[in-house]
Amino acid sequence: MATIKDIADKSNVSASTVSRVLNNDDTITVQAETRERILQVAKELGYETILERRLKQKQHASKHVGIILTQSLDEEISDPYFLSIRQGIEMELASRGIRSATFRLHETDGHQMIEGLDGLLVVGRVKESTLKAISKVENVVYINHSPNEDLYDSVVINFERATEKALKHLLNAGYKRIGYIGGREMEHMKNQKFNFEDKRLTTFERFMKEQNLFDQAAVYIGEYTMAQGYELMNKAIQAGKLPKAFFIASDPMAIGALRAIQEAHLNVPEDIAIIGFDDIEAAKFASTPLTTIRVHTREMGRTGVKLLLERLNGRELPLTVTLPTELVIRESCGGKRN
Repeated sequence: MATIKDIADKSNVSASTVSRVLNNDDTITVQAETRERILQVAKELGYETILERRLKQKQHASKHVGIILTQSLDEEISDPYFLSIRQGIEMELASRGIRSATFRLHETDGHQMIEGLDGLLVVGRVKESTLKAISKVENVVYINHSPNEDLYDSVVINFERATEKALKHLLNAGYKRIGYIGGREMEHMKNQKFNFEDKRLTTFERFMKEQNLFDQAAVYIGEYTMAQGYELMNKAIQAGKLPKAFFIASDPMAIGALRAIQEAHLNVPEDIAIIGFDDIEAAKFASTPLTTIRVHTREMGRTGVKLLLERLNGRELPLTVTLPTELVIRESCGGKRN
């Protein structure tokens, strides 16, 4: 954010002059040209006076925003990915004094109308038809999913690029036999679940086929939980022909897989290398710290709130914001193999 000093430097006046001009100090004597220059520079740098910020705070305080969550509380606890996004949303709303109401999709019956809200933040995958069935709110921002970029704002990551980062690291480290452990992406409704395409899985299949290295028998799919990571890795170990490396589509699953590997008296990364996904806090404290793809989940939530406020302030053009991911290298899959 621009400071008074930034404006002063660019306007070629003192910081005290800038401060008094921006705060409408009637006692200051300054040429009209200088005053106009200061105001123009402040506008270019996006500076807001204390009064302007207070006015915006009051405007925002009158807003009422809904948060639709696609995960149950138990699912959030077992896989903190979506929990972290929600925390980012709540922190940003609280900092702006905006009221919010939270709805969990699986608790609705598909006919509950969500009304009286200025906007919605949807966390996770929801079909457009489902949203219309439960809500009449027009201003909607999707987070971690983009059902229709021509209509809705969204905050996403590039799952394909992130998956390729992990696989290229494994190939560069000398691994050829690479397995996959992942879960199912679902939309939750009361008493119903609908599967969605998981870009991590489809990218894994495409990329490995392009390298002539794909092995369907090395792909294990369950639920996105630590317990399922443990069970699926046990299944892979018992099947024989164990891959020398695994890309695991969530860190909780990877931590569960680590436990299964240790119980089989195998070592990571000497016997099996692992790359996870998310970089949750527990990843660096796992029994073998996890190499993983870092996703800036809290920032996804914060960005979603900012997009929604822009919409409420009159922006009509829908925007899709793609946040970057990073490969974080730790002990579970480090550098080159001997």
